[in-house]
Amino acid sequence: MKKKLKIGLFGFGVVGQGLYHVLNETHGVKAEIKRICVKNQNKQRNLPNEIFTFDKADIFTDEEIDIVVELIDDATAAFEIVKAALQNGKHVVTANKKMLAENLEEIYNLQIKYDRSVLYEGAVCGSIPILRNLEEYYDNDLITSIEGIFNGSTNFILTKVFEEKKSYADALKIAQELGFAESDPSLDVKGFDPKFKLTIAIAHTFGVFVKPENILNVGIDKISAVDLKYAKENNLTIKLVARAFRDDKTIIGFVAPQFIPADHMLANVRNEYNAVLVEGAFAEKQVYIGKGAGGYPTGSAVLSDISALTFDYRYEYKKFTQGEGFTFSNKAVADVVVSFTEKNAITPADFENFKGGYQGNGLQYMTGSITLQKLKELSKREEVSVILSPNAEITVLQKQAVRVERA
Repeated sequence: MKKKLKIGLFGFGVVGQGLYHVLNETHGVKAEIKRICVKNQNKQRNLPNEIFTFDKADIFTDEEIDIVVELIDDATAAFEIVKAALQNGKHVVTANKKMLAENLEEIYNLQIKYDRSVLYEGAVCGSIPILRNLEEYYDNDLITSIEGIFNGSTNFILTKVFEEKKSYADALKIAQELGFAESDPSLDVKGFDPKFKLTIAIAHTFGVFVKPENILNVGIDKISAVDLKYAKENNLTIKLVARAFRDDKTIIGFVAPQFIPADHMLANVRNEYNAVLVEGAFAEKQVYIGKGAGGYPTGSAVLSDISALTFDYRYEYKKFTQGEGFTFSNKAVADVVVSFTEKNAITPADFENFKGGYQGNGLQYMTGSITLQKLKELSKREEVSVILSPNAEITVLQKQAVRVERA
């Protein structure tokens, strides 16, 4: 490749501006942004007008541009940009986790067809270099699980709720004011964002391409006073945890809030930080912690991908090409705490194994194990909150139990 790469950038929002600044402040990456394609022609920007274009073709047909960096919000439009860039012989760097999660298998095939790379370290857990490590460090390890806090916005909100006694609404407002959460926060607080990231991580961890709609996601938007009372009385906190693990040839993966003991390593991951726990047969447990929200952490990860392209790096999808033949499944049972206010909204019959409950002062909760299908059903009910128990066991149906809290 050329000694100094030229970049065509799509999008100049928080992450795009973060990338521009870190690229201009570092001296180790031999790359420069030649053109920036934006949508809004009337918006005032703090760069010379000549660097901007409103025509995508100006980037796709420019033979000097080696890399297309895609940093827009629209997942459908982002995928079209990725396809067009590859078809025009350009490598791609993106941080669009929704677009990647929905189209990852096709993107894998397009990279092979056009002999170009698509890198996306910034799409999963911000500044944590987890994908590169899964591809290189763990390429021959028998990984048994990957889990952690994959969303900085919800972790920030939960930190404010538990440590500063903020209400959920006030904590969300602060997160929005700081740019950690969007004006429409549903992708974060309802668990879609970490689900997209988990979808991508599963491909690099176990070599399985899963459609995101097949992965269960439960968010933090229904956490109630009953849940907070339960946590306080039992010396617990709550974290939104994404997890995937293997049991023989079966992969189980989902996103859900969980009660976490105060002495657990995830309990100490605060504010907008993410944490990823990887466990393998040979390397055993590894823990990665870093900022997962904000323009600079993601911009730094995007910059790392650009730097990798100067060395002709590409993902080899080693777990997929090794052909282990894993299949994804939702057929499992999980230990949960279900809280509700309406009398008889939940009954012991909802559980595979009912353990007990509490009611008083208008507050009610029940504990036991339920299927992931039942977890999905209950999570859609407005008056019900479902949170995984501390040290919860996830039991693959007709398999042995696999403990997912391993600290």
